[in-house]
Amino acid sequence: MCGILAVIGKKDKVRIQEHSSRMRHRGPDERDILVMETGTLSHERLAITDLRTGRQPIKGTRNTAVAHNGEIYNYRELEESVLNNKYPCRTKSDSEVIVHLYEEYGTQFCNLLDGMFAFVVLDDDQKTFMAGRDPIGIKPLYYGTDEAGDLWFASEMKVICDICTTFEAFPPGHYYTPETGLVRYYIPKWETQKAEDTDTSSIRSLLEASVAKRIDCEVPFGVLLSGGLDSSLIASIMQRQMKNTGKDLHSFSIGLNMEAPDLKAAAEVASFLGTKHHQVLFSVEEGIEIIEKLVWHLESYDVTTIRASTPMYFLSRYIFKQGIKMVLSGEGADEIFGGYLYFYNAPGDEEFQEETKRRVRLLSTADVLRADKSTMANCIEAREPMLDKDFIEKVIGLKPELKRPYRKGNGSEGRIEKYILRKAFDDKQNPYLPDSILWRQKEQFSDGVGYSWIDGLVAHCEASVSDAEFARASKLFPYNTPETKEAFYIRRIFHKHFPEDASAKTVHKWVPKWQKNADPSGRANQIHEASLESVNA
Repeated sequence: MCGILAVIGKKDKVRIQEHSSRMRHRGPDERDILVMETGTLSHERLAITDLRTGRQPIKGTRNTAVAHNGEIYNYRELEESVLNNKYPCRTKSDSEVIVHLYEEYGTQFCNLLDGMFAFVVLDDDQKTFMAGRDPIGIKPLYYGTDEAGDLWFASEMKVICDICTTFEAFPPGHYYTPETGLVRYYIPKWETQKAEDTDTSSIRSLLEASVAKRIDCEVPFGVLLSGGLDSSLIASIMQRQMKNTGKDLHSFSIGLNMEAPDLKAAAEVASFLGTKHHQVLFSVEEGIEIIEKLVWHLESYDVTTIRASTPMYFLSRYIFKQGIKMVLSGEGADEIFGGYLYFYNAPGDEEFQEETKRRVRLLSTADVLRADKSTMANCIEAREPMLDKDFIEKVIGLKPELKRPYRKGNGSEGRIEKYILRKAFDDKQNPYLPDSILWRQKEQFSDGVGYSWIDGLVAHCEASVSDAEFARASKLFPYNTPETKEAFYIRRIFHKHFPEDASAKTVHKWVPKWQKNADPSGRANQIHEASLESVNA
């Protein structure tokens, strides 16, 4: 897990290092820079795999080199089988396999990678280069062109936004070369084939396998435990897989006070599983105070992202102080299973299915962006087992009528969101979780830390933005114009740090569908047990 910067053409080593240092928080352990004929690679390293010899950029066996951010979970298999140990490895890093795959296959290797990644390979022999990003966009990557026509690629927008005249987010599931331009390499079956699968029996085994590959690392790790279904299942699987290792599983939760819904639920899970549990508290005032710094880290003005990133930032800061460098988290389940409460309002099965696909495509602008940048702001790597390629393929390939939740009424008992995931782990003989957690209603993270967090933030923004200021919103911010004073308040901070039009256009707003109240809080939906719909209608 790191920060990468690649500049194609420019050789100003000092200036490139200065730009790279803006994301030093992504890699405090080591840094290096490599100047080649094709361009320059800079790397800020957070050492997770190969602590001793994994410094980057990594040179290939000819005049090639790679800078990589992320984790390749199947690198040993690729070295032994696909590459047949043909290339002598300079390191024991998972990143090195990328440059050797490029040397062997050219650009045709991204689908072989199982992991999360953003990388740039320079090739002086062929006088070319290649950039690529993982299928879901778990790892961030931005690219742009400066006044001289040189291309810049960076893990964070702040590195390039003031030197590039045009820039944007690099699309997930694509690679780029100067000869081909952008090429989409990731075209899953669920994009092209109708969902016809009805066999849910492999859901458990696929998720367990996904967790197993993600706890392979050389540093202390833990789990973000909100007490919701997704993080609780991951914690349960981790605890089972670590049973005979002699290691404690550290779990971490956060809330405004000990009565916060997530803190109470997480404590119940931790007690049931026997994890070494940590509870972190923050105040509404502390949350408001950190927002300006958080917007700089997140590079977003999306209300949902900022609301949820605030507690995640405080939690990550605490985790770092405990000496933990990697955590697993539950991002992605609500997208692939249709777990958000607004999915109850889907008008039909096909609409439900298409919305899950849309949400998966937008993950790089929402939940995984939040998870990456909130944790990396505090030098922590986050891994998301729910976003394993095989797991996503299976779940989205299931018929939507198996997944779509519906309300109780008209003689029906209803069906809770993510029913098939809950049922897959409903083991009465050897329970994964208490029933109270396994069947707990979806609680969005920014709500679960304590309902007064969002209420307090909204009230602060209402008091901080005058009616006269808000009336000018469309003139000040014609793109994605803020529709509430909270959105205006956040957008004003974003514009201070990132005034470029191109910066604003990298952000996508998270808006629920099929409900009258467009507030992104889960409580805005009538199905929520503490619904605000009647109050805000």
